[in-house]
Amino acid sequence: MNAQKRRAIYETLQSLNPHPTTELEYKTPFELLIAVMLSAQATDVSVNKATRKLYPIANTPQAMLALGETGITDYIKTIGLYRTKAKNVIATCRILLEQYGGKVPAEREALEGLPGVGRKTANVVLNTAFGQPTIAVDTHIFRVANRTGLAPGKDVRAVEAALEKVTPPEFRHDAHHWLILHGRYVCKARRPECWHCTIEPLCEFKPKTPPPEL
Repeated sequence: MNAQKRRAIYETLQSLNPHPTTELEYKTPFELLIAVMLSAQATDVSVNKATRKLYPIANTPQAMLALGETGITDYIKTIGLYRTKAKNVIATCRILLEQYGGKVPAEREALEGLPGVGRKTANVVLNTAFGQPTIAVDTHIFRVANRTGLAPGKDVRAVEAALEKVTPPEFRHDAHHWLILHGRYVCKARRPECWHCTIEPLCEFKPKTPPPEL
């Protein structure tokens, strides 16, 4: 895919959604961090349902620690891997209080040093909470980048590196939001909905899918 076509893809996505953001609900960097940690192998919808009840009770590291692992588990047990996630949340809160004054650090190395925080989670927090032009590659973005030809790669790190290389600077901050939403609602895994895809003319995916028969 050439640079002109890539730019056209981003311009099209931007025209439809000028100010994209995560679908996770949060008010502070800490709330975002916890929500992203909980979202691993879970839907944003399921996480939002849990945090709507959890955050009014505990939305700071101190309050989470006071709630305890068992208390947190009661709020997030509808989310996959909830026991491991509750343990990681408590451990992360303890580190935030002991090492960072209860604040979420804005540095990748510090974030990735927190239990349950990998590169993707760190990228989301750095981008959405702190405005850094990082690109968090999840399964949706991996699929869209490869299927469309925008930034092919054999694994998520390769796709992340490719997207960072080919995405024009003015689109880099919002790129992963546009791509994840596109993958979630249009360029779906089992059956991409090419018949109403706004970037279909620019996409290099050959076996375009027709609309379902009425």
